[in-house]
Amino acid sequence: MANTRSALKRVRKTKKETARNRILKTRVKVLRKEVAAAVESGDARKAQEAYDKFASAADKAAKKGTLHKNTASRLKARAAASIAKAA
Repeated sequence: MANTRSALKRVRKTKKETARNRILKTRVKVLRKEVAAAVESGDARKAQEAYDKFASAADKAAKKGTLHKNTASRLKARAAASIAKAA
């Protein structure tokens, strides 16, 4: 266990940051699956709406440092390509 005040504070901060990161990553994963499901169903409008939500969540996660900006970009590009391919 941490001994110094600063180490104890780091433990507290890490718990909060980990919880925030988990929430953001989970949101991105869920929305990505929704895009994939919409593409599978063949509904272009629904797929585009799902993609818009997914892209927003990925950008927010990248902005907060949970995802690397290139990772967010790659995920969005792959989702957009799957929508274009299905259309």
